[in-house]
Amino acid sequence: MKIVILGTSWPYRGGLATFNERLARQFAEEGHEVEVWTFTLQYPSFLFPGKTQYSAENAPENLNVRRVLNSCNPLNWLKVGKQIRKAAPDLLICCYWMAFFAPAYGLISRIARRNGKTKAIALVHNMMPHEPSVLDKLFAPYFVASQDGFVALSDSVLKDIEKIESSSLSSQLSIKPKAFSPHPIYDHYGERMTKEEACKALGLDPKKNYMLFFGLVRAYKGLDLLLDAFAKVKDRLPELQLIIAGEFYENEDKYRAQITANGLDERVILRNEFIPDADLRKYFGAADLIVQPYKSATQSGVTQVAFHFEKPMLVTNVGGLGEIVHDHQMGYACEPSAEAIAEDMLDYFTNNRQEDYTSYLQKEKIKYAWSNMTAAFLKIYGHDK
Repeated sequence: MKIVILGTSWPYRGGLATFNERLARQFAEEGHEVEVWTFTLQYPSFLFPGKTQYSAENAPENLNVRRVLNSCNPLNWLKVGKQIRKAAPDLLICCYWMAFFAPAYGLISRIARRNGKTKAIALVHNMMPHEPSVLDKLFAPYFVASQDGFVALSDSVLKDIEKIESSSLSSQLSIKPKAFSPHPIYDHYGERMTKEEACKALGLDPKKNYMLFFGLVRAYKGLDLLLDAFAKVKDRLPELQLIIAGEFYENEDKYRAQITANGLDERVILRNEFIPDADLRKYFGAADLIVQPYKSATQSGVTQVAFHFEKPMLVTNVGGLGEIVHDHQMGYACEPSAEAIAEDMLDYFTNNRQEDYTSYLQKEKIKYAWSNMTAAFLKIYGHDK
């Protein structure tokens, strides 16, 4: 098949770019002709809360990436739609994660499908975002109506798509085929490091116990809950420390104030920076437990990195996180409260759960192959054939 993946990719950075590149490689490995069409402008600078949108990594090897799409220019959307219509891929995959891109994706998909050959099947990370806005109600139905089918990374996202299809605002939408295919494991970050090796690389004491909060810091990710939970157990777990590794997308000062107020200044290691791919193995290698105390979620790439490095997880049972992390088997899926998080932290470190949970992880990770994701697309593609 000839496949175009439309979404973020190098030279843009982040987990979504990583996902699209890895998906493209999987399709290519299976014998398909695949290109990634990415942005010339992804976000206007005033809408982007981080330090930079761009990657410091080298261009991905053996991957055909074309920069074509301006997210803010409707004339460009017309042009890209016509280019895809003319190229006539069998499959157009629009990688959707927020309503800001819905008008562009929706128009491009409609134009591309007019060739009578191309099917548009969306890859939906989030249908309704963690921080909703009026754009979601206005633009999401327009995008949903433009697609022939959907692959979602969590069951909760499928339900969001179904709500849009059945809502009064979009009563004319037909019900499209859908598939739930869980986030595959990010398996390209290199081999596991021993805790001793990783701690040496990061300048940490390997005799300590470490929790890792990894990724961009935003309000819905519940770092405040984690800090309050840590304060509740700090005296009972004197060797425990918390690593916060990721760029802050909101005011760092309020978290620093919370750290101080909770008496955690000597127990928290703060790395306010975007962590490059080459350094992930250091942070995950040093960690004894990966913590994701989210207040809302669909799914998370961090869990799949944890799978790759075979690290037990403590997540809150919101969105799709509890679907992936089986409570008291590979870690914990608790209520999003400081009390519940603290209780599970105590259980893990006082009862030495790491060996048992790691053993379960090693068996469970087989489910999350990239070939399962490509198979989901191909099944929907052939739905009416």
